Amino acid sequence: MGTDSEGERSEPSKEASGGAASREDERSESSEERAFPGVPDVGEDDEDVSVPPTQSARSHDHQGADAPSKAFDAQQGGHGGHDHADDESESCSPQTCTCGAQTEQKQAVTDGGGVANVDENGSLGDLKFTEPAAEGTSQDIEGTDPTPRVGVPEGVSLDTPDYSIRSRMNDIETPDEKTWFMELDEAVIDEGRCIQCGTCVAACPSDSIGIGDDDLPELVKMCTGCSLCWDFCPRGGLRYERQWKITGGDDNVKGAGDPITEFSAKVEDDWTDGAQDGGVVTGVLSTLLEKGEIDGALIATESDEEAWKAESYLATSHEDLIENAGTIYNQTMALGNLDLSKWEHKLPDKSWDEMSLALVGTPCEIEGIRALQDFEWDYQKQNEGVRAVDYTIALMCTKNFNYHSLMGEMLEEQRGISPDEIGKMDVLHGKMMVYGHDGEMIVEEDIENFHDAALKGCDECADFTGYAADITVGSVGSSDEYSSVIVRTEQGMDAWELTEPNLDYHDLEDRGAIGGLQSWDKKKAFESLQRPFDPDAPRFIDYTDHAENYGTALNPHDTGH
Repeated sequence: MGTDSEGERSEPSKEASGGAASREDERSESSEERAFPGVPDVGEDDEDVSVPPTQSARSHDHQGADAPSKAFDAQQGGHGGHDHADDESESCSPQTCTCGAQTEQKQAVTDGGGVANVDENGSLGDLKFTEPAAEGTSQDIEGTDPTPRVGVPEGVSLDTPDYSIRSRMNDIETPDEKTWFMELDEAVIDEGRCIQCGTCVAACPSDSIGIGDDDLPELVKMCTGCSLCWDFCPRGGLRYERQWKITGGDDNVKGAGDPITEFSAKVEDDWTDGAQDGGVVTGVLSTLLEKGEIDGALIATESDEEAWKAESYLATSHEDLIENAGTIYNQTMALGNLDLSKWEHKLPDKSWDEMSLALVGTPCEIEGIRALQDFEWDYQKQNEGVRAVDYTIALMCTKNFNYHSLMGEMLEEQRGISPDEIGKMDVLHGKMMVYGHDGEMIVEEDIENFHDAALKGCDECADFTGYAADITVGSVGSSDEYSSVIVRTEQGMDAWELTEPNLDYHDLEDRGAIGGLQSWDKKKAFESLQRPFDPDAPRFIDYTDHAENYGTALNPHDTGH
């Protein structure tokens, strides 16, 4: 529960450049012929040189388009837009012109040339705009004759719809199978069901989803309607119980799943004083780093700005892990922080496609990363990070908390305990336990007293023991100072065997305690889920099916979302 700093893939996999030749010689020749507007060069001794007044694009050029070089010579000589070098009897200024150029220009405007809404003196006239027929509706101009297209090559027929198509498109409804971020927002985020796992951020192939100031997903640029954010959300389109079977096989559903082996273990070292229970998570990660099995581990750290607020952190050394040992009881949007460029300053000098990472997270986060890795789509900024996760460690979890509700409202406002006073927190035997920096317990209450601070979406989760992880670690089922360890995969077994020499361990002390809490967690989930729980059904749930079960609006953008 919380975020600890301490198979078989049966689904099918799913999966733009040009250049321009350089034409340096042509550009060089043409640049000598063109007339460019410019300012005369002024040296240190040229005290009396003045810049001529700027002329418009149509000013005083009687040379025509076929003689750009003459205009260019005139400008280089410091003169304005036309050349009177041989005619001393004629002179021009912005107010007077004896050469007739301004007269020609005025006549051109009068005859229909120039800018339509500017008079002969350059004054802007009144502009008239056509008001739209109705707010939010395209203008109905059916029956009008739009300006014919010009410049169409001879013999080419353009089958282009007329402007009336716009008014007809107003009545087209979005297809039900097209799912946008707006649907995820409507059904999960706005409903308070988001569990802050970050899977939607990682899944987006256009990097259109970010993390807002409220630690919730938000749209940061245009959504393409690809549906992936919906499909992979454990509270939306991902049937998470189906993912258990895809990852671990048919037996990975009942009880606490189908583990390889189970232990009660602890690390015997001085640094474990700050760790949670037996410090096994930190011990495993430290060993994997030391043996070169991983380049880093995505864990949680405490925010520098807000005490006991969890943030994602990439640990790349034993010292990083020790400094961040312990549990923080709020989410980090972990899967939204798999953009390796964010951690470039901490990563060794090797290519990202060779990177190997461990991920520590809640069961829902592990479900999310497993589903993402089962498909070969390009997840843009998060792609290398998603592919780099080789080891997953799940933390036993019945529910997680909204940081502001737990620390701000429940503890500080209602119980007078500032987050700065807290040295350690734990949820054990159905109790919320809070300790001061001196180790003295300052809160011991039933966890139900803090129910209003829990993430609402956690109620729908039946995965207390992290069915999709390589290793699951928690405190339930072992005595104080020991951690309960469930090894679920061969990858997890490799990590365990590497760490074993550094551990004091024995058989799991109380399997019944873990099985009992897993059963309780499933019962609560079955009461909260408004859809069928079916590990044999398709992995992805259509939005239309979800809307039918949860009463969510179809196409919320059509109904004023």
